[in-house]
Amino acid sequence: MKDVINIGVIGFGTVGSGAIKLLTENGDSIARKVGSRLVIKRIADLDITTPRPVAVDSSLLTTNAEEILNDPEIDIIVEVIGGLRPAGDYIKRALESGKHVVTANKELIAKEGSVLLPLASQLKRDLMFEASVGGGIPIIRPLKTCLAGNEILEVKGIVNGTTNYILTQMKNEGLAFADALRQAQERGYAEADPSNDIEGHDAAYKIAILGSIAFTSRVDVNKVYREGITNISAEDLRYADQLGFSLKLLAIAKKLGEGMSVRVHPAFLPKTHPLAHVNGVYNAIFVRGNAVGEVMFLGRGAGSEPAGSAVVGDIIDIARNINSHATGRVSCTCFEERPMLGMESVSCRNYVRIIAEDKPRVLATIATEFANYDVSIQSVLQKMLPDSLAEIVWLTHEVPELNMKAALEAIGRLPVVRQIGSRIRVED
Repeated sequence: MKDVINIGVIGFGTVGSGAIKLLTENGDSIARKVGSRLVIKRIADLDITTPRPVAVDSSLLTTNAEEILNDPEIDIIVEVIGGLRPAGDYIKRALESGKHVVTANKELIAKEGSVLLPLASQLKRDLMFEASVGGGIPIIRPLKTCLAGNEILEVKGIVNGTTNYILTQMKNEGLAFADALRQAQERGYAEADPSNDIEGHDAAYKIAILGSIAFTSRVDVNKVYREGITNISAEDLRYADQLGFSLKLLAIAKKLGEGMSVRVHPAFLPKTHPLAHVNGVYNAIFVRGNAVGEVMFLGRGAGSEPAGSAVVGDIIDIARNINSHATGRVSCTCFEERPMLGMESVSCRNYVRIIAEDKPRVLATIATEFANYDVSIQSVLQKMLPDSLAEIVWLTHEVPELNMKAALEAIGRLPVVRQIGSRIRVED
């Protein structure tokens, strides 16, 4: 066993600070768990002058990542700068130079994991990425180890704290989307440019990673169906509550026959579902296996210390592997080639809110169009609006996606229909 295992950290932002703080404050306990002292040898960041939540010796700091990549004494490199470039190049070089890597980079793993993970296996190096999904929630390792004996049938969850906070505030405070977003930005839960979160890109990266592991087949993130929450209104949340649902941005991966359906979109969940009551910035991931049944992982999905906790967990795992001469044993598990199925494979119930003229036979006219495409109606609500208009809410029985899409296109062309306000799937 090594007396000292040296670590280099590239990125001294939110996640990097959290990991460094944990390694510093819990160093003695971690050393006893590993059997070696874990020493931070170098920290690289473009900004090394701004104060951080954790104090480090200034001699450790550099603005040049090359000093870490080229240091032969560094055993493990932690990449927490995010993005594809230069992060992907740094990880590739680190692996090729004999170092192990921990990353929190969900975009990189989702888009280039199919190259980097096999490279790590080939070189007998560890590449771990627990913090890329769910922040402090352990989910990658449970899928790869604790649940490995199962056939995983479904993974779905709330994996973006920003959108969950916005939807929670819209529901609890009756805020419009723009006002809830502004509040999230003021409180540091949303970026100045929030598009990565509110348009569903972040959730798509994460469910692509989870789906790949769960179904042992690579998920092409570019084929993940994606809708964000920008069209959700306070009215939709009020109707959700009235109908017995909660409204969440869900990331969903399901095994369907020999294929897999992977998608991100707003969804109504029955209030009896465990995910329905996950609010604020919390994340939760629900897994269904053929042996274990249903399990759920819940916790803080973002933030310095939760994400830092996941990073340090990976560091400890790699350090143990180094001491046991067992590196490279857990990397890519995508040994199958399952086809990705489009939205045409999806069948579900639907909520539809329509603004139409308030006059006789309007309900019948719209219902006829639904019937023309084999869309069966479960319930209807109607509310009068000013200017001789009505707001009509339809809840359908389960219907194939293509039928629903065709029905809504036909309804949108009806002269009595002013607007299809929203269509939200019901995920039972």
